[in-house]
Amino acid sequence: MTRFTQAELEAARDRLVPDVVAGGLRVLFCGINPGLMTAATGHHFARPGNRFWPVLHLSGFTPRLLKPAEQGELLSYGLGSTNVVARATARADELSADEYREGGRILAEKVRLLGPRWLAVVGVTAYRAAFDERKAAVGPQERAIGDTRVWVLPNPSGLNAHWTAATMAEEFARLRVAAEG
Repeated sequence: MTRFTQAELEAARDRLVPDVVAGGLRVLFCGINPGLMTAATGHHFARPGNRFWPVLHLSGFTPRLLKPAEQGELLSYGLGSTNVVARATARADELSADEYREGGRILAEKVRLLGPRWLAVVGVTAYRAAFDERKAAVGPQERAIGDTRVWVLPNPSGLNAHWTAATMAEEFARLRVAAEG
């Protein structure tokens, strides 16, 4: 993995991380916002310790463990990746309520345009803030965006100690089964 200085990571705050998207995906995964390592590399879920890529594989979405730099391969599996908020931060708690709401509005427009079968928001707190769904829990949601169903997944950040990789993989697998049906 490339090593970055603190100054390089701080400079990454202004970089946008491109979405990995196409029309008609099975699942569009949506992170909260890019971390500094993600912004520095341009690869989603790039911070060491983030469990997104291992959990994606453990849950059966991918036949092998992908590295963040291989994110383009998601499209071949009918998967994609985006974020609720585009601005990179060291921690998600640096985001304002207005940024979450605006991000939710932009995300809904993106979903209407791309028409994935499922939108999977990784992080229940982000989903609640972006869509004003204060009581939302992990799992399928009542909300739909056009024909796109919504599923909230646990945040794969290494800071989320409430979920292990195994328990996250079980929840991701529930979505995978629903997306295959």
